[in-house]
Amino acid sequence: MRIVLDSNILVRANPLVSPLGLARDLLLKIVAGPHVLVLSPAILTEVHRVLKYPNVQSKWPLAEDDIDRCLAFLETAAIVVDLPHTIAAFVSDPDDDPIVQTAITGQADVLCTRDQAFHHQAVQDACSVHNIRILDDLTLMHELRQLSKE
Repeated sequence: MRIVLDSNILVRANPLVSPLGLARDLLLKIVAGPHVLVLSPAILTEVHRVLKYPNVQSKWPLAEDDIDRCLAFLETAAIVVDLPHTIAAFVSDPDDDPIVQTAITGQADVLCTRDQAFHHQAVQDACSVHNIRILDDLTLMHELRQLSKE
């Protein structure tokens, strides 16, 4: 299964989250295979930016080196797809459009997010045309656990 994790999942999957938590467990389960993590430079840039936010730093104080290591891990663990120069508008928040475009460009089966904006009809329609399911982290983890039992 090819999976795009939204930045809201990836930020919570950072190595300082203790205990590990669902997002980190999900990330590690995906990269352990046989599944494929699909990311883009836009997602990596957003994760980098969000990990530096004061409210995120107050919860998980990551030094720049820690953030760089986290991003290097993601780049190594994922297939990083380049996005087209022009990104279609799907979501009301323009920062979310590259996430949808990553799923489309990367031929993902699943776009995993906790952001309710991805449940708007335009996003659902765009993903449906490309056979991309939009799941939250809990639902995706449940599916992956079921698949590993088979």
